[in-house]
Amino acid sequence: MALKLAFFIVATAIFAMPARAATLDPASAFPAQMQAFALYGDGVIPNSKPGPNNETGADKGWIQNVSRPAIQVYLPAKAKATGASVLIVPGGGYAGLTFDYEGVQQAQYFADHGIAAFVLKYRLPNDLTMPDKSIGPLQDAQQGLRFIRLHAEEWSLDPVRVGVVGYSAGGHVASTLATHFQTSYVDNPEGISLRPDFQVLVYPVISMDAKITHMGSRNALLGSSPSDAQTEALSNERHVTAETPPALILHAADDQLVDIDNSIVYFEALRHAGVPGEARFFDKGQHGFPLLPRDTWQSAIMDWITTNGWLSPRAK
Repeated sequence: MALKLAFFIVATAIFAMPARAATLDPASAFPAQMQAFALYGDGVIPNSKPGPNNETGADKGWIQNVSRPAIQVYLPAKAKATGASVLIVPGGGYAGLTFDYEGVQQAQYFADHGIAAFVLKYRLPNDLTMPDKSIGPLQDAQQGLRFIRLHAEEWSLDPVRVGVVGYSAGGHVASTLATHFQTSYVDNPEGISLRPDFQVLVYPVISMDAKITHMGSRNALLGSSPSDAQTEALSNERHVTAETPPALILHAADDQLVDIDNSIVYFEALRHAGVPGEARFFDKGQHGFPLLPRDTWQSAIMDWITTNGWLSPRAK
């Protein structure tokens, strides 16, 4: 009898043990290697003059003289992937690209949180390389967004959860993309939407108004004596409509390079247009947020993206 009881206890214990978890496929646990593509593929770069490639600084994270636009792709591990994606636009005052800090490092952060990240190496305004330097960055941003949606199925991305994230002058590019999407400045035979689904603007240049703009960015983009029409066209606070995508804006009040008034006027424009928007203004942080721990402002971005449901499929 004792033997039967012992057998019953052991058998019961074995069957009560939880099933062993399936072994995680290593290929799904780690992100793929970064991929880089020419932004326009083998096609002609629009609004471009022929000339040598004088790009410099890629090895130092500060790239100048960009005339051959490209895009870098950072896909998250499949085990983490949410289907959301962002086009990342580094800043640099339209004089260069802070490509490592505001591009590569931010892409790795987003990918680690399950968001596919695409870093845009856009053309820098230059009369020697473009007939109209004022629209070159916008063209490349539109093509970047188009690139993501063209590859959405291939990379298991949701084409209606594609945001844009811009830093400093890259924030001007991003907000231009978010307010000028009705007009296509690139060939778009497929009729792909050029409207980002959301926008995150980090210490952004927004306006070309001389009272609040970053003059270095304005001079590089529009020249030293732009017309009123040129200034108006690229002062993005003046082009917000009810169709402008939802926005998160981050800025430090003590920013001595890009006046926080840029973010304030944009937030006010969003509010008056009825566009969902949130602004997080830090008392101290300076331009680039060197005085803030990264998790302070990066987690603010992830909180907003998560709270607003961009990590989950949208209701149809």
